Amino acid sequence: MMENAMVEVEELVREIARALVDEPAAVEVESVGREESTVIKLRVAPTDVGKVIGKQGRTARSVRTILGAVSMKLHHRYTLDILEEDEP
Repeated sequence: MMENAMVEVEELVREIARALVDEPAAVEVESVGREESTVIKLRVAPTDVGKVIGKQGRTARSVRTILGAVSMKLHHRYTLDILEEDEP
């Protein structure tokens, strides 16, 4: 079940990001699972980073709030990292 849930959470973040950006084909989502938590790494086109973060980080905070709700439901912590272009 855990692996399936991780794929579904990745897909959720991917679809939210694609709806926000101008270049949906450039959206990449990767998850790094650990025992107690999973980090969802989101990478978008350099021109779209601001759209995903939003004014004063409001959009990113909203996505993180959704992940918090998912975390409570699945009893597994999910966090979101929005990566800049040069980060691995």
